[in-house]
Amino acid sequence: MASTLLALLDDIATLLDDVAVLSKAAAQKTTGVLGDDLALNAQQVSGIRAERELPVVWAVAKGSMRNKAILVPAALAISAFAPWVVLPLLMLGGAYLCFEGVEKLAHKFLHKAEDDADHAQQVQALSDPAVDLVAFEQDKIKGAIRTDFILSAEIIVITLGLVAGSPLLTQVMVLSGIAVLMTVGVYGLVGAIVKLDDLGLYLSGKAESWKQSLGGLLLAAAPRLMKTLAVVGTAAMFMVGGGILVHGLPPVHHAIEHVAQALPAVPALPWVVSTLGEVLVGIACGAVVLAVVEGVGKLRQR
Repeated sequence: MASTLLALLDDIATLLDDVAVLSKAAAQKTTGVLGDDLALNAQQVSGIRAERELPVVWAVAKGSMRNKAILVPAALAISAFAPWVVLPLLMLGGAYLCFEGVEKLAHKFLHKAEDDADHAQQVQALSDPAVDLVAFEQDKIKGAIRTDFILSAEIIVITLGLVAGSPLLTQVMVLSGIAVLMTVGVYGLVGAIVKLDDLGLYLSGKAESWKQSLGGLLLAAAPRLMKTLAVVGTAAMFMVGGGILVHGLPPVHHAIEHVAQALPAVPALPWVVSTLGEVLVGIACGAVVLAVVEGVGKLRQR
């Protein structure tokens, strides 16, 4: 009896160790999507009245959990009944990440005037008492939940690619753990980010000079943090998406590794070259997909 109990405890410890290792690897692999998720969701709730920001974030977080309640069982079903689909899904997810990154860059540099006009129109609409703020808020929530579904699907697919060969219980625990961790982490940080300027404004009104200085610092840091998140998220999308594509294409992967290993033995240089190669592959793939999407869009308009 004692030996059976010890064997059971050993199995549980092994399972938990596997779950911890795979969860850590999955969290590292999904960092790019996480950064993009943070930036997008923080931008989605911008324009909401200050007192409604946290309720909106909470509503989107609940929608995100519903999304993952659909995606996790679907991923487990794919792993159980059609494991051959995992690699194509990973490649599609990587290509989509790269496409989204290139689209962001193209939109930023080619459609900046349109973005400024949309922002001015939004500000004017919010100052108009005839605008239905409840409907505006609901539109924001629905849009954020739709965006979350796509990003959550990418996170789940990337995680599934790491645990596809593991036992079913390990897959369930890792996928469920990543789903909960990402939701709590992303929307907890989004809530903190959108209230950062309010905290700065509150501290700026205090009598103590150090609080006023801290408040001014937070007010200055809030917009810069949003821009930094957007830049880091976009760069990470190319790293993660390009890495998925490169590892799914053995000839490309071997070519990049061959170049990296042929370089002088400088610390971290092979990693830098490999990462740069993955980023370049990601940018090239994203540009091709964007060209195809734009071409199809123009043909449909005609």
